[in-house]
Amino acid sequence: MDFVFHDGGRAAAGYKGKTGDCVTRSIAIATGKPYQEVYEAINRLAQAERSGRRKRKRSNSRTGVYRKTYQHYLESQGWRWTSTMSIGSGCRVHLKADELPQGPLLVKVSRHLTAVIDGVLYDTHNCSRGGTRCVYGYFSRS
Repeated sequence: MDFVFHDGGRAAAGYKGKTGDCVTRSIAIATGKPYQEVYEAINRLAQAERSGRRKRKRSNSRTGVYRKTYQHYLESQGWRWTSTMSIGSGCRVHLKADELPQGPLLVKVSRHLTAVIDGVLYDTHNCSRGGTRCVYGYFSRS
């Protein structure tokens, strides 16, 4: 899979340094929206999150976003989830160009969300592990 370094507009929005903003960055890349717009929308949704024993903190655009929060945001923007893995099924789809559909995708892999557009990986690092990384599922436009 080809790889293109892309920060999603983070530097252009005035942010510096490294952080755990893969959700915000990937959504900005795949949707074409400005980084700051996605950043603020995710943080607004995070304000409505509830905390409990297992979930002590709220989502944050800069340090990490819970799946329910970014899924709610993406579904409100007309994206739909396609699962590629189920319990006990093993890995059937890998982060490879020939195993994913064309078009803009937000691909969920272990502990990371990345943008893939027409078989090209857009991220701050090549997270494909040489085409062996397992894909849990992906969001695509409806």
